[in-house]
Amino acid sequence: MSGHSKWSTIKHKKAAEDAKRGQIFSKLSRAIIVAAREGGGNPETNIALANAIEKAKSYSMPKENIERAIKRGTGEGSAEEFEKITYEGYGANGVAIMVDVMTDNRNRAASDIRRIFSRTGGSLGTTGCVAWMFEKKGNIIVNKDSGVDEDALLETALEAGAEDMNTEDDHYEIITDPESFRGVVEALEKAGVEIASAQVTMLPKTTVKLDKESAKKVLKLVDALEDYEDVQEVYANFDIPDDILAELAEE
Repeated sequence: MSGHSKWSTIKHKKAAEDAKRGQIFSKLSRAIIVAAREGGGNPETNIALANAIEKAKSYSMPKENIERAIKRGTGEGSAEEFEKITYEGYGANGVAIMVDVMTDNRNRAASDIRRIFSRTGGSLGTTGCVAWMFEKKGNIIVNKDSGVDEDALLETALEAGAEDMNTEDDHYEIITDPESFRGVVEALEKAGVEIASAQVTMLPKTTVKLDKESAKKVLKLVDALEDYEDVQEVYANFDIPDDILAELAEE
């Protein structure tokens, strides 16, 4: 899982600094709008909204943008009718890929997602073909350079309900079940821990280790999907060795 979680961290850092921040904020707003529309505007009673807000904060989305998106979702402002759809398929070496989409045009999105898979060497599959390879989990990243003590971090996380903590080269990865996610985040914040990213995501149960050429193909597909306006999240079960990942991150 090292090569997968590390790439997720690299992508998060790149996205947070990306010149296309407006596009990133647009995607985050969509998630908040839909969550508020479906479950109400109070994050205390709407877990999906609380999670969407937490993710938006991890990308430094301004408070007023978050509040505006909530109001649009609850009908206090104009809100587009976005539909949530999940597509499933495969990349190089049989890597499983799930794509969460929020769109106002189902037919256009389906056509575009299929085209992205095809032109980057992947293949779009049927509903359920890879979903069983993933499980919904809270995922919290804390960078080692934040100066946090590993034992204290583990103790705080476990006491708040976390399932596990993985130690990587430059960060800690805390895993929770979706229901405990908010409590763990709040406990860490209360303890003064600086959180690099926090979101409820789909984590792979098993991973496929890739060589450099296969990694290039898979990451090209993932990047193309993530750049598409209607795509909210891309989940994949690849594992790229650290040395190859470092090379590709620099290219």
